[in-house]
Amino acid sequence: MSDIPARIHIVEEGPREGFQAEPPGVPTAEKIRLIETLAATGVPEIDCASFVNPKVLPQMADALGIAEGIRREQGVTYSCMWLNDKGFLQAVESGLNLPALTSGSASDTFLERNNRRTPEAQLEGQRKLRALYDAHGLGSGPVYLFTAFGCNYEGEIPQEKVLARAADLVGLCEEAGSPPACIYLCDTIGAADPGLVRRLVGAVRDRWPDYPVALHLHDTRGLGIANAMAGLELGVARFDASVGGLGGCPFAGNPAAAGNIATEELALLCERMGIETGIDLGALIDAARLAEEIVGRSLPGKLSKAGVFNPRR
Repeated sequence: MSDIPARIHIVEEGPREGFQAEPPGVPTAEKIRLIETLAATGVPEIDCASFVNPKVLPQMADALGIAEGIRREQGVTYSCMWLNDKGFLQAVESGLNLPALTSGSASDTFLERNNRRTPEAQLEGQRKLRALYDAHGLGSGPVYLFTAFGCNYEGEIPQEKVLARAADLVGLCEEAGSPPACIYLCDTIGAADPGLVRRLVGAVRDRWPDYPVALHLHDTRGLGIANAMAGLELGVARFDASVGGLGGCPFAGNPAAAGNIATEELALLCERMGIETGIDLGALIDAARLAEEIVGRSLPGKLSKAGVFNPRR
């Protein structure tokens, strides 16, 4: 248990990955309201929007409007996502933080469904992006490996293939002189379990001991927090999470796919374990209730409904 970190960094994914899984039509002003509410909780980083083809994801057609409308809190990083060079150049115009992200997939089928690319074409596209990052003065950034723990289309992904796909992305960054800031293992469809998390995090650490591992966990099958606990025990100190458990992946091949682990439940777990997050848990619970109000339905997160247990009552 000695590897448990003293503090973790949580990236709030609700405004981006959460809303992009909702039906189109969530007003831009409501998205901004949630972002500003989240910023007031002490969450250190908020992923605000995706710069992608609005014909494919009309939910993110207002990405620039979101960026222009946010009142920025000091100390909060407002980041965004893109999949190609066109999206990156739009993100440059937004004024949002630009992580020099490099991405790929352990599942070739998911890559084709999500990015419309083969593994070879994906690498070439990421190489072009890396040149654009250099031209805009960006340094190292995260590597994201989607479907690292399994895929609804291909089933279990052999560890050897996961490491091979990660090696392609890590190698691309190293060749460009910008080694990864961290390696994100993404449980895109919620296929992981604690044992698999331990094995894969361990294998990646053995292969690249100098690069921190981060986790992007979904709670599709109810093991999200257990998987986060396994990561914490291994010293993982960077997690993606989504307020209220908002979201899912529209390209995962499962319409019932849940979103990231609920941010407030990850924060509660850390609070109980003495791990610092810098987050006001009560304010975060209020933000989860606001997210439910905005989408007009109950979200998967339990803490916003039950409240924090107070044994002194």
